[in-house]
Amino acid sequence: MISNQILQNTIEGLKAITKADICILDVDGKVITSTMSASESHEAQVVSFVKSPADSQEIQGNQFFKVFDDHQLEYVLLVSGNSEDTHMIGKIAVFQIQNLLVAYKERFDKDNFIKSLLLDNLLLVDIYNRAKKLRIETEVRRVVFTIETTRERESSTLDNIRRLLGNNTKDFITAVDEKSTIVVKELDGKDGPDELNKIATHFHDMLLEDGDSRVLVSYGTIVDDIREVSKSYKEAKLALDVGKIFFDEKEIIAYSTLGIGRLIYQLPIPLCKMFIREIFEGKSPDDFDEEILTTINKFFENNLNVSETSRQLYIHRNTLVYRLDKLQKSTGLDLRVFEDAITFKIALMVVKYMNYMESLEY
Repeated sequence: MISNQILQNTIEGLKAITKADICILDVDGKVITSTMSASESHEAQVVSFVKSPADSQEIQGNQFFKVFDDHQLEYVLLVSGNSEDTHMIGKIAVFQIQNLLVAYKERFDKDNFIKSLLLDNLLLVDIYNRAKKLRIETEVRRVVFTIETTRERESSTLDNIRRLLGNNTKDFITAVDEKSTIVVKELDGKDGPDELNKIATHFHDMLLEDGDSRVLVSYGTIVDDIREVSKSYKEAKLALDVGKIFFDEKEIIAYSTLGIGRLIYQLPIPLCKMFIREIFEGKSPDDFDEEILTTINKFFENNLNVSETSRQLYIHRNTLVYRLDKLQKSTGLDLRVFEDAITFKIALMVVKYMNYMESLEY
């Protein structure tokens, strides 16, 4: 079904050229959209016209036309006036709306195909057969972006992104849930990580301007064949989820930058709990005070450099050494030793992951 806004734009464009008032009604005579100022009811006339075998008819000084979609009556078009010019305007309007119906049906078919492709609901042979039927190229470079806004996904988000991409029929914008909008973007042969980040930033900035207080954009890796699009989608979705846990300060995240976070995200919670018990002997990094946690994080940020860390914390070097010694006594891990630092860093990430997953349960 064509959106009311598209129908309104179509008849307003025709009115601007022809000066004729046009009204589009459903088969029961209810007005869908109109350029007429009067609120006169045409229900009885439409019902009578729908029952007649005629495709067009003059009734009480107006021209009525039937608009079919694959032999199914979809709309009734009314053009004010009864001249030959009025009749021609009506035929032109019917032609344009029928073309829109065809375009929307093709978009609907492509949208269903892309959704099934993303969710791995197609056999390999079906992927290529349906892609050929829908005139979608199979061996081109593509990447999947996932976009999540503070509001639940609305049609306006889809429309904004479609407007941003323009009339590029090689890209696909769809959704498989109520939270995210998905863009399957075709790339040039030279596009790489820098170009992907620019595209993601473009999506992000545009939606912020549209009124969202926070926009999260993630993307997978580039694939060369249409059968691998679902792989890029799964990567983009994983990047969005992992980013919320370990990179909560970032609003644009690429799958390729997730690092060890994507491994931890796939660990079962019982295994994580056992790991934390073994490392901290029943304690948890959540039990550390704010001063110690700040010291630890700053020490990691500065690649275990004592001098630089103490300088940025505005404390004496000996004070930092004292804190590290105190931490070593309580945990058995010396963060100045690379192996212990890695263990501690992983443990902090595991706890963060556990806390996040626990918050989802409530």
